[in-house]
Amino acid sequence: MANVLVVEDEKSMQDIIIEYMQRGGHTCFTADDGVDALMVLKNNPMDLMILDVMMPHLDGFSVCRMAREMSSIPVIMLTAKGGEDDKLKGYEYGADDYMTKPFSPRVLLAKANALLRRSSSAPLDALNAGKITMVPSSHKVFIDGQEITLTHKEYELLHFFMVNPGQVFTRDQLLNRIWGYDFEGTTRTVDTHIKTLRQKLGGEGKYIVTLIRSGYKFEVAV
Repeated sequence: MANVLVVEDEKSMQDIIIEYMQRGGHTCFTADDGVDALMVLKNNPMDLMILDVMMPHLDGFSVCRMAREMSSIPVIMLTAKGGEDDKLKGYEYGADDYMTKPFSPRVLLAKANALLRRSSSAPLDALNAGKITMVPSSHKVFIDGQEITLTHKEYELLHFFMVNPGQVFTRDQLLNRIWGYDFEGTTRTVDTHIKTLRQKLGGEGKYIVTLIRSGYKFEVAV
């Protein structure tokens, strides 16, 4: 069904992840460290990356940040650290989801499948707002004709806003709609992603309006 890059230096853990991904019908590529991961990502078309944080040569946070310059594929980060700050750091670098070790490989497969479905279920017609053009069929976003690179979750947020202009959404609503009801993070995740999304949109980021004590809405003045 999909090409999945498994980046994990612990062989036994790598084998378990591969086994469950293959049960889900996916083809697995592997990397034992961050440097190898970037080489595989550069030379092979990938649909999803499962990325361990603690690795030799180059840690997962660095790999995620560099991968985001090459691709917008969904990224699930794996870590032995369950602290909120570590999770927020992962999301800031472009991770789409997070799992803390030890974890259920069945849940990991379910999360992977959910991300893959979301990344391929957008409508085909281009969306326009101000100088923003979104092409869901290719998951590309342009500002005044210049393509910009968004993480998978940033893309999903922008798409959700653009198909629901003028509607006010609370942080909890955005968290549930974009990350899912089983997501373990907090509403700070929403704020972090919207902050980076606004930065990437430049002047067009003004269309994402913050409403004190209410949430956010996407509004383009006519």
